[in-house]
Amino acid sequence: MNDDDKKQQDNQGEGNREAAREYNEETREFVESGKVDEAAEKASEQDPGEAEAAERAGEERAREKDPEVVRDYRKPTD
Repeated sequence: MNDDDKKQQDNQGEGNREAAREYNEETREFVESGKVDEAAEKASEQDPGEAEAAERAGEERAREKDPEVVRDYRKPTD
């Protein structure tokens, strides 16, 4: 099996179970670490203008933007 065949075999597409499992494990570890409240407090202190600038920077790198997604960082979320 050459390298190209190996890469294709490893690519699981949108249903990548390995990546989902890793994400779930890391999320569980973060929650169990007790750092969630600290991270939420830090996020709530972010300047809305800074959040909008960060979102614009991310959108510039994204392939496409979902026109149905509207965010207003001036409003608190639940």
